[in-house]
Parts: sequence; C-alpha cells; structure tokens
Amino acid sequence: MRRVTALQDKISRPGDYRFTIRVGEFNRTYLMHAPSCYDGSKRMPLVVAFHGGGGRAEAMDTTSGLSVKAEEVGFLVAYPDATRPEMDKPYSFRANPQTWNEGSGRFHSGQQNIDDIGFVDCMLDNIEARFAVDKKRVYATGFSNGSSMTYYAGIHLAHRFAAIAPVSGHLWVREFHLSRAVPMIFIIGLADPLNPPGGGVVEALGRTDVKPSILEEVPRWAQALRCSMTPEVIFDRGGVKAIRYAGGREDSEVMFYTVEGLGHSWPGGKELLPENLVGKQSDKLKANDIIWEFFKRHPMK
Repeated sequence: MRRVTALQDKISRPGDYRFTIRVGEFNRTYLMHAPSCYDGSKRMPLVVAFHGGGGRAEAMDTTSGLSVKAEEVGFLVAYPDATRPEMDKPYSFRANPQTWNEGSGRFHSGQQNIDDIGFVDCMLDNIEARFAVDKKRVYATGFSNGSSMTYYAGIHLAHRFAAIAPVSGHLWVREFHLSRAVPMIFIIGLADPLNPPGGGVVEALGRTDVKPSILEEVPRWAQALRCSMTPEVIFDRGGVKAIRYAGGREDSEVMFYTVEGLGHSWPGGKELLPENLVGKQSDKLKANDIIWEFFKRHPMK
C-alpha cells in the first residue's frame, strides 16, 4: 500500500493505496482500492465499507471481498479505520480494538464521543479530490459495529450517501430524521450468535450484553422513508428470504434479507474469526452481488 498525504496528489492509476488525514486530534487512515479499469478519465461509483468492532480496514477488504467485486463491475472502494482506545499503540483485536462511534454510546469511541462522522465527511472530501468519483453514486456498507456506523452515516451524511447497506448490525439511534430519502438494504444471518435477529442476552469475549431486536429496527428506517409498512415477500427459496418495504418518498425502498444457518459473518465472504465465536459461514447468498444490484438502482436524485 502507498501512503499519500498531499491533497493535491491526483490518482490516475489502478491499485491499492493508504492515506492519512488529520481530523481533530487524531491522524485517521483509510485504504482505497481502484480497480484495474480505473484511469482517472471517467467518474466511477464509490463504496465506503466500514469494518466491524475490533476489526480494521485490511480485514474488511479480506472478509467482504468487495475489492474483488469492484474488479468485476468497476467501482472504487474505501475502507476507513476506526479509532483505538490507545491511538499511540498498535492495533490489537483484544488488547487495543478499533470501534466506531455509531450512536450507541458503547466502547471507547462512544464514551469519548469520537467524531467519526466528521472523519467520514473529511475522508469523502479527500477521496473526491484525489480520484474521479461520481458524486451521485457514493454508497456506504459495513459489518456489525460497522453496520451500525453505516446507519449512523446514512442519518448524518444523507446528503453524501445515495444508499446504504448495513450487514448484521444495529440501528442504535431511536429517533432520527433523514434530510433526504436514503434507500437501504439490510442482510443478517438467522443463526447470528452475536447480534441475534430477535435480540436477547449475548455472552461473548467475557462480556454479557442484552441486544435489541433487529427485526424491530429495520422497519424504523422504512418508516423514516415513509414506505408502506406492509412489506411484500419478493424472494423465499433455499434458506434465503427477502422482503421489501416499497413506496417511500423519492422512490425509495427498504430491502431486508435473512439467511438461514448464517452466523455473524459477511454472506459469501471469508471468515477470519473462529466458528465457536461467530457461528457458521454460508454460501446461500453472496452479499456483494445483491448489494451492488441495489446500489445500481439507487443513484442520488
């Protein structure tokens, strides 16, 4: 990965890059993947992918496979890094984990009120100054804690993200208003032991948490879009079910996919954590395929 810090640097070649920007009191980092078809002459869609709690940018790239999808269909991918409790010390999944301030007040990031929205806003400015980005096709996705950050970014940066795709995470904000309609697709495994769809007590990594019901959270986004609150089943086969809340303002919609047997993993991705912690992976659904099809249908209006 290259490290480039000068804002005037224009990127016209494909490849993987690492950037550092100063936001508040911290140096913040993100990775960029520009697919092999990128030469800077044509504006391309951008997908921002938020890693899960305890993760980092490189892991999100590996587990999601979004860079592979970007090569297949042609879009830019940004993988931002969250902050650690001790920023002057190296990352460690257990000893110094990276987490997002996603509106829950949890972890060091919530307790210290880290300005992750400010970071993402600055990062988007930075990317758009370096790369040929189609500003009407900027999207956000994320996993677990990064899924919650995707929701949070969709709320606070609705003017920048055309649509969002949270995967296996919570919408912690109870009351919110969307300044523009942000279509959403959500995916979760029905066998997720860390964020069970129906909520409940979760014991993992020496902690006991009580998680709310994701099944009750997804409709709140549909309500904010003013969709019909009577969803229709559009797919139900092979352990994969999809329902749709349609008729939202500005032709927006919410899609909700569930996958039988899937644990706390990116559907169709590569899992790095042990099965006894996150449950089983599944190939019944490839998240990147359906997320990208959803994003294509929803440019910024």
